[in-house]
Amino acid sequence: MEETASKTGESPELPNGTEAEAKESGMEPAAEVTERAIASEEAAKERPPAGEAHSLNGEGSRTLTMRELLNELKEEEKGAGEKERSGSNGGDARGESTAASSSYSQDGLQQHYMGQNDVAMDLINNVTGVDEEGRSRQRILTFAAKRYASSIERNPEDHDAFYNWALVLQESADNVDPDSSSPSKDSLLEEACKKYEEATRLCPTLHDAYYNWAIAISDRAKMRGRTKEAEELWKQATKNYEKAVQLNWNSPQALNNWGLALQELSAIVPVREKQNIVRTAISKFRAAIQLQFDFHRAIYNLGTVLYGLAEDTLRSGRPVDAKEVFPNELYSQSAIYIAAAHALKPTYSVYRSALRLVRSMLPLPYLKVGYLTAPPAKDPIASHKVWERSQFVLNHEGLQQVTKGDKQLSQSPSGRLQGSAHNDKSLVKVDIPDIFSVSACADLTLPPGAGLCIDTIHGPVYLVADTWESLDGWLDAIQLVYTISARGKSDVLAGIITG
Repeated sequence: MEETASKTGESPELPNGTEAEAKESGMEPAAEVTERAIASEEAAKERPPAGEAHSLNGEGSRTLTMRELLNELKEEEKGAGEKERSGSNGGDARGESTAASSSYSQDGLQQHYMGQNDVAMDLINNVTGVDEEGRSRQRILTFAAKRYASSIERNPEDHDAFYNWALVLQESADNVDPDSSSPSKDSLLEEACKKYEEATRLCPTLHDAYYNWAIAISDRAKMRGRTKEAEELWKQATKNYEKAVQLNWNSPQALNNWGLALQELSAIVPVREKQNIVRTAISKFRAAIQLQFDFHRAIYNLGTVLYGLAEDTLRSGRPVDAKEVFPNELYSQSAIYIAAAHALKPTYSVYRSALRLVRSMLPLPYLKVGYLTAPPAKDPIASHKVWERSQFVLNHEGLQQVTKGDKQLSQSPSGRLQGSAHNDKSLVKVDIPDIFSVSACADLTLPPGAGLCIDTIHGPVYLVADTWESLDGWLDAIQLVYTISARGKSDVLAGIITG
């Protein structure tokens, strides 16, 4: 990727974070922190990281990771002479209720699922793994598949067994030799989707099933490129992520993956539909960051989607309407998020590469420059008539008012911005270490506009942005700088913006 990009022509494409992240973090191809690789950058989709992989819900709301499940199954396999336990996460009393039911409909269900079980077992039995570790892992997964098939034959309404078996099929798909055509990764994922569908039919509140089902659908969509079939699969994936978030709103990983699926979908749909889908993707990434301020994957993905939006807007020649942001501002916003992701994870090569492309789009030596309406520095409750709209800058140290009125910063030959002296006590200044919290504020005592409240050790600082869209940018930027400081990475950010 080139160091800089011309804004008058085609710019290099930003690398997708997904696939790169999986490689960088040493995670298994099928696992990331509750996300799974789906691809914006290529695959930054999050799936639970190796060892944190898909959560497995069992009796008593017990949740197992795939690593815990495999460890448990290893122990059971060693004692293979013992009677095989039933149930998805250990035996339960459901078998008794099944035994008690001898209706013809129950018998019919059992026959139906036995037929489905045979298809799934044939697929799993033909997965060999690409190396000795893969073969050992697959033996355990095959053992698990037999266990869950047995559970379902005894009790066709055991949603846990369906869910856990779907996980086994999904893990097996990741264990398929890339050159293998029988079984194919797609056929295993298709069977996993069927199991997830049945699990959610039996238990409509099983949010983990919707989440992992969406990951499986996304993986199938990626195999189909930019086709109509892929478009339909991406739409299904977004619906399942939406359902997962409705059932468990406190999941930044699901929101991030939802944004990635929307980003992939936006690349396939007709142009007239693209803008709305991209805007929705932006809102999902932003929501993920609000839940976890240091979620570098979502931060980076938000930067990539804004960069893509800037490219589209530039190609169209002008913003779609008066409310839209111009390309240069979108490029600058994109650079802020990519710089923040790099500051949080400076070892990720994909972030370094993207930063080389967008760094020149920052208002160096600052991270962000823009307008806010502010009261006199020592009089936060002053009447509206004395509040002034003026220019502010944000860097790794803090937020600083640099001019009075509408006067703009000038730029020196070296490219550095020049304005009022930073020691001027009549100007508003907020140091990052002094901040407690940053939030939107709809206080009616503030002047018209989008209110911003920064709580500090010295008391609250109130400012007003021109629009609510502009406020989002300020909120994110200040929160990101604060988070980077709290994680002890301020020196990395300083290096980015000061050179």
